[in-house]
Amino acid sequence: MKTYSLLFACMLSFTLFISCKNSAETAKKEISENVQKQAVLKKVTLGIEGMTCQIGCAKTIESKISKTAGVTSAKVLFEDNRGEFVFDTNQISAEEISEKISTIGNGSLYSVTEIKEIDLN
Repeated sequence: MKTYSLLFACMLSFTLFISCKNSAETAKKEISENVQKQAVLKKVTLGIEGMTCQIGCAKTIESKISKTAGVTSAKVLFEDNRGEFVFDTNQISAEEISEKISTIGNGSLYSVTEIKEIDLN
């Protein structure tokens, strides 16, 4: 009985040692990958059709896009029918931002008419 208890304790210790070691290696790898991928910021200006007001339309688009991963700044100008967005190209593209705007309101409210990208780095 003592032999089984000792064998069980050894196996448990070995299993915990291996799992902790793997977790530490995985964490180091993730940190290394994140350090290598520095943010590559771009600014995009999008022409937006379908907005009928500043508060309901422009603010809705601005709010939804600003909550999107990779978008660091969002400003929608109702008077000019355009939006200006700063984003990290490692996480999202200008086309994906455009698609996201086009899907607001079940895809029937807004459409993007032009895309102009500007490098910030």
